[in-house]
Amino acid sequence: MDELLQQAVTVLRGIWHRRWIGLATAWLVGIVAVTFALRVPERYEATARVYVDTQTLLRPLMEGLSIQPNIDQQVVLLSRTLISRGNVEKVVRMADLDLGVNTAKARESLIDAVTEGLKLGGGQNNSNIYTISYRDAKPEQARKVVQSLLTIFVESSLGDKRQDTRAAVRFVDDQIKQYEESLRAAEDRLKDFRLKYLGVAGRGGPDYFGRLAQMSANIDDARRELRAAEEARDAYKRELAGETPILLPNAPGAPTVVAVPAIDARLATLRSELDSLTRRFTDQHPDVIATRRSIQQLEAQREEELAAMRKAAAAAGSTPTVTAANRNPVFQQLKVNLAESEATVASLRAKLSSFETQYAQLKSEARLVPQVEAEYTQLNRDYEIQKRVYETLLARKESATIGEGVQDFGGTQFRVIDPPRVGTEPVPPTRRMAVALAFLASLAAGVVAAFVASQILSTFHDARTLREITKRPILGMVTMLQSEPLARLRRRNNLLFAGGVGGLLASFFAVFALTGFLARLVA
Repeated sequence: MDELLQQAVTVLRGIWHRRWIGLATAWLVGIVAVTFALRVPERYEATARVYVDTQTLLRPLMEGLSIQPNIDQQVVLLSRTLISRGNVEKVVRMADLDLGVNTAKARESLIDAVTEGLKLGGGQNNSNIYTISYRDAKPEQARKVVQSLLTIFVESSLGDKRQDTRAAVRFVDDQIKQYEESLRAAEDRLKDFRLKYLGVAGRGGPDYFGRLAQMSANIDDARRELRAAEEARDAYKRELAGETPILLPNAPGAPTVVAVPAIDARLATLRSELDSLTRRFTDQHPDVIATRRSIQQLEAQREEELAAMRKAAAAAGSTPTVTAANRNPVFQQLKVNLAESEATVASLRAKLSSFETQYAQLKSEARLVPQVEAEYTQLNRDYEIQKRVYETLLARKESATIGEGVQDFGGTQFRVIDPPRVGTEPVPPTRRMAVALAFLASLAAGVVAAFVASQILSTFHDARTLREITKRPILGMVTMLQSEPLARLRRRNNLLFAGGVGGLLASFFAVFALTGFLARLVA
């Protein structure tokens, strides 16, 4: 420990011995350092804090009814892209920073400087509190820059939100129009296909073969019914051939009734059908009305034929044929039954012919039906897919429209916690700090210069140092006795050194006070 203290004392003696070199270095470094310190601009910081409220009551209320965008993600993305070149150019124009800029290069430099100076912080841990700050030599200009960026932050968020929603709605509208045209074209193709294969389309599959089998069974039934009706008709013919009509003389004064066998048989058949229909239906039933109309037409036709027969008989001087009133009633009934049988046979033949025609048509379509059915299935599938997509787009459009309303009335809310504000004191590094650092640097430079000089131009201040360096024994020491003139010279040198150091301190304190005064004057 003693040795360390002795070495420290030796170093201090060497520095004190070369103190004038240190003082000169301190002054030189101080002047240069102060010159650079005074060139450091005083910068004032303007800050503003804004809170982005993304939690609203409408979001959970309209969940499932409208499209809910990720507002938190939008805000984070906006905060990361806020300080972009385009926005900085807007800030420069809004804050009038480019009034004195005349060249493109100067404008680019200004934009780069503003971009580097703007800071956006916060938004950590889902706090949604953002801080906008900017530093400038002019406090009011710094406040304008922060105010401009804050305005862009709020307006760009609201504008981008509405713009994105409207762009989405326009895109959905365009898609709806396209699918509407495609759906209309698909409907036209399906309609044309059905018209082209009318009676064929939709017959395929198990139903087609079932109808084919059912039609074959109907033909067999119709043939059996026709054979039964023909046998009944033939029986009536045989009975009618073996029956002889009995003609009785007319009673005196009895009217003579002229018969029209063909019409009478048809009338008997229609009256029988009418009796059967009236037992099953009301008088307003279409079949009852049609049957009665046919009976009336046949009766009118019979009357016309009877009138014609009477007229012909009167012209010939004869009497019309005596009829049913004087005819054998069994014969007359057989005639009626025969007529009914003939009508039944004709009806069954027509029915059988219709069944056979339909059966032949179905068989002829046997090869065409699978192809038609496959094409019909494909057309119908395409139509159903386009229809489903079209309905989905319509539902999404309604959700987007409602979502746009939700964003307008209950979307992101920007609340300015702290409006743009500029501090009264400049922010570090200030000129005063630079001057203080320059003072410390000058003192350090002076001490280092004195130490280096003492090491280069070394002297021995005691016997121990001389013995350690020379490695020789010291035989003796001679003490120097100071005279009065030498003592005065030393005192004068010490005073001059103290004046030099004091002048250095006074100069730094003066510059420090001047920078503080100028800072308050600007603020």
